[in-house]
Amino acid sequence: MIDASLARQVPAELEDLYLAGGEWTDDTLGSLSAAGLAAMPDAAFNVHSAVNPWRGTCGDVDRAARCLAANLAARGIGAGDIVLFQLPNWVEAAIGFYAAAYLGAIVVPVVHFYGPKEVAYIVEATSPAVVVTPDAFGYLDYLENYQSILADHDAGPSGSEPLWLVARAGDAPLPAGAMSFAEMIEGDPLADLPDTDPTSPSIIAFTSGTTRDPKGVVHSHRTICNEIRQLDYMFPHGGPPPITGAPVGHFIGMVNGFLMPLMRDRPVNLLDVWDPGEVLRLMVEENLGVAGGATFFITSLLDHPDFDERHLKQIPFSGLGGSSVPYAVMERLESMGIDAFRSYGSTEHPSVTGCLLSDPWEKRAHTDGRVLPGVEIQLTEDGEILSRGPDCFIGYVDRELTPTVFDDEGWYHTGDVGVLDDDGYLTITDRIADVIIRGGENLSAVEIEESMITLDSVAEVAVVAAPDERMGEHAAAIVRLHEGAEAPTLAEVREHLGSIGLAKQKWPESLHSVDEFPRTPSGKVQKFKLRQSIRDDELPAYD
Repeated sequence: MIDASLARQVPAELEDLYLAGGEWTDDTLGSLSAAGLAAMPDAAFNVHSAVNPWRGTCGDVDRAARCLAANLAARGIGAGDIVLFQLPNWVEAAIGFYAAAYLGAIVVPVVHFYGPKEVAYIVEATSPAVVVTPDAFGYLDYLENYQSILADHDAGPSGSEPLWLVARAGDAPLPAGAMSFAEMIEGDPLADLPDTDPTSPSIIAFTSGTTRDPKGVVHSHRTICNEIRQLDYMFPHGGPPPITGAPVGHFIGMVNGFLMPLMRDRPVNLLDVWDPGEVLRLMVEENLGVAGGATFFITSLLDHPDFDERHLKQIPFSGLGGSSVPYAVMERLESMGIDAFRSYGSTEHPSVTGCLLSDPWEKRAHTDGRVLPGVEIQLTEDGEILSRGPDCFIGYVDRELTPTVFDDEGWYHTGDVGVLDDDGYLTITDRIADVIIRGGENLSAVEIEESMITLDSVAEVAVVAAPDERMGEHAAAIVRLHEGAEAPTLAEVREHLGSIGLAKQKWPESLHSVDEFPRTPSGKVQKFKLRQSIRDDELPAYD
């Protein structure tokens, strides 16, 4: 159970402002989800998967979620308890999400490809009452991983081990202490939702940042419900039903997959592996579209040899954000007749600025838009963006981090640098935070550096963001070797990082070598110079 003291004290004048303006209401994640599903019981809910496909309706999902909620409630799970799920884009993820919301429990989504290192930290930080995982998916064996993680985990103040539910795609025997997820969605459904305080925590989304471990970003019912309304305001209506390929264990994938369709009475289509060829097939055969996300998702389709006019008709518009959006990509989309626009936010403050399709093309192509309803921004003398608004998070799980990013007036210090034009449009120009944003996923340079420095040949390493046509950015590792040592190959680096449990998406994708790093007088490596040298091709990759 998460302590209410995690929440920062929102200045009273801001709270009054958001309540008076209707940005904050008494809606909760549970009440919003229940109302949305009840309004569209016959809408299709489809999971496109080679290993765990599912087809049904939103009414089917609602009933299963209510059965799970009733069974969890019978075991004492309720408001304030943590329900952690690490699942691919499967129906079990949706059922678990809605069930937790119905009970007023706190949802902790975990990206399905996080490895044991990250997961162990998240479990220890949150002490979940319920854990929901697959048996296996891709290269991960969740049964083996979670047996070890939960065995090492301190059960916390309740003294009981988490209830471990396993969504099964195979037939491997379940370890002791694990239950089949399917057994928990039988029985009588929960009829009435318990009362839930809308100011209480509803979601904890873990995101890698400048620290070694993932940061647990806490949203209340009010902030997350407002975020859904913000996206509904900004995103165009119409077009074919979208495919959600972004992981639902990630904040934006969860919102787009499980909540946005409820705002618009639209079918849900989840995809558990982003395969551009398969996406293109689904677009034509099932009349689906791709509405945007990180640049990688749209460019991977346009670059695929199967892409043709049939698919182009399924992409009338595209909202891009979550990573760098090259102007060349915007130009390409415009030339193809796809109306594209950009937006800016983070897990902490999801919707700060955004363009609308009614904005001029030059603004949509070159800027990240204007502030969204209820949001305010200001720039410091150094250009750092400060923001505050009704969808801004309420604190970190590590409560010592919260006061480092908020001031007494409620301004969130984003760590991003930008400029405002005369019309109030914001453009992000740099990041103070040492983060690589790869395909919309935040990677901690510090974590990668600390993993790479354990290589015998490496005396010092700096990891920075390098431009990437597909992913927006990738991690580039610059090494200074021990005297006489042979430089490791990229394959050797990846083998080493895999052996110590670092998630695959965090592995460097280019290696560079220097005799000495550029430094400040105090000895700190000047990473901005390294980034620029890579951009200018003055520091080519050696492998």
